[in-house]
This record gives sequence, structure tokens and C-alpha cells, in this order.
Amino acid sequence: MKGLPYKIAGLLLIIFSLTYGLWTEVPELPIIEQSIRNLFYHVSMWFAMVAMMAASFGNAIGFLSSENMARDRRSISLAETGMFFSVMGLLTGMLWAKFTWGAWWTNDPKLNGTAITMLIYLAYFVLRNSIDDPRKRARISGVYNIFAFVMMIVFIGILPRMTDSLHPGNGGNPGFNSYDLDNRLRLVFYPAVLGWILVGTWIASLRYRLRTLEE
Repeated sequence: MKGLPYKIAGLLLIIFSLTYGLWTEVPELPIIEQSIRNLFYHVSMWFAMVAMMAASFGNAIGFLSSENMARDRRSISLAETGMFFSVMGLLTGMLWAKFTWGAWWTNDPKLNGTAITMLIYLAYFVLRNSIDDPRKRARISGVYNIFAFVMMIVFIGILPRMTDSLHPGNGGNPGFNSYDLDNRLRLVFYPAVLGWILVGTWIASLRYRLRTLEE
């Protein structure tokens, strides 16, 4: 994506979600209570992470089919941005867990799957840095990127839904959308998701331009 409008739109949406999300009325739910506001920040980070990793996955496939090095640079830039959002999502999730479940970390399949996924992508970055030849590095890391994205879907999207999990929408728990994601929450949540995806695209484009200049 190019141009100033989407960057401004992303910043405005984030400013809106960060401010309005703190003082808008939210449903009074047992245990979760006011911490449900973290939905605007924690969950939106995960949506942005998945979007970045999906775009990185798409560019990895694009490189393997075309041998266009620009695709490889986009792929790694998007993966780096996705890793940033995954770290932010993990930290905000740990904060939420502390105030709702009483611990920073629990033996939850989604949390464990997230940790495994982050290790898989860390191995992706290590792999890239261990290969000197640019095209060989792009080919091998492109294949690994496809593997990493599939594993991410399995560990954070499929397995938690097949086992017991504390997360809404997993392990038989109802999702937010089915009982309490009312219009007040949607008014903040969806703009937050879109805003972070737009800003993530902006960050990835800056990383891509920097990498292009370096190479």
C-alpha cells in the first residue's frame, strides 16, 4: 500500500481506540469486569499479527513462484512486523490473565501454542541470518515461512478449539461475539483491528524500504 491517506487513517483509528476504549461503557461481566477493555488492545494485536504473517506467507509463495527478490524482502519485513505484534499481544494477554485468572501464565493450550509459534518464527529469523547467499537464503526461508504459517494456524487456531481452554470461543467456551460483544465494544474493537493492520503495513513498508537500500 502506498500513499499518505492509509497512514493517517491508521493513526486516527488507533488514537480513537486507545482513548475512546478507556471511557466508553462496557458490559459488567463476572470475573472479567472492566478488564474486558483489553479486548480493544490485546485481541486487535493478534488480528494484526495474523494479517502480517498471512501477507508474509503470501509473499513467500510469490517469491518461490517468481524468484523476485523484492517478494523475499517484503516477506521478511512483514514477518518482522508480525513478530512485533505477537510480542505486544503476548504482553497484553499476560496482563489480562493476571487480573482475570490470577496468574501471568497458565497451562492453557492457546498460550502454549502462542509460545511455540513465536519460537518457530524466531527459528525462521535465525535460519535467514545463517545463510549468506541471498537467493539460497530466500528459497530456504520461503519454504520455512510456509511451514511456520501453517503451524501458527494449527497451534493458535485449531488445537485450542479441540481441547479445554480458558479463552473465549475455545474448548467449548462461548466466544465474545455470541454473548457480550455488543455495539459499544464493536464500535471500538473493529476500528482498533483495522488501525493496527494499517499501521503494521506502514511499519512493514518502512522495513522493506530500509532493507532494499541496504541490499
